[in-house]
Amino acid sequence: MKSLLTQLSTYAHYHRDRRNIYTHFVGIPMIVYALIILLSKPSINLEALTLTPALIVVSITCVYYLFLSISLGLIMTVLMSIGLLCAAPIAAMGTPNWLVWGVGLFVIGWVFQFIGHYFEGKKPAFVDDLMGLIIGPLFVVVELLFMLGLYKDLAQDIEQIAGKVR
Repeated sequence: MKSLLTQLSTYAHYHRDRRNIYTHFVGIPMIVYALIILLSKPSINLEALTLTPALIVVSITCVYYLFLSISLGLIMTVLMSIGLLCAAPIAAMGTPNWLVWGVGLFVIGWVFQFIGHYFEGKKPAFVDDLMGLIIGPLFVVVELLFMLGLYKDLAQDIEQIAGKVR
């Protein structure tokens, strides 16, 4: 398994333009939330738990984040859990409304992504490595934490490998 620094640095190579990073602050949460919405509709009711594909995917993803970093994994687990909770009422809607929300957010999120990569002048990271789809949400959270002055050593290490944000 690649380290946190390796994963984030690889992803950062595709995201050195500040405008691209800002579009990702909008696009990636929309895409993640849309996927959680779309994967929350199919369900199996067990005694004390409603099992959905969203719960399974979020759980596996959060375990992966926890393996990369306990502190960042906990932050991601909280954020993804909030996404699950907020998606449940939308998944409970009728199918047309559920699809409008899920597909609509998904498409709009990708529009933001591609606008950002137009500014960047590079293709999205997942084109070369599908792990970019998993690392993208973590990257956005980490970039926000960097802007708040947190994880300074990690920020410097990534910048040393991937280059400065312009």
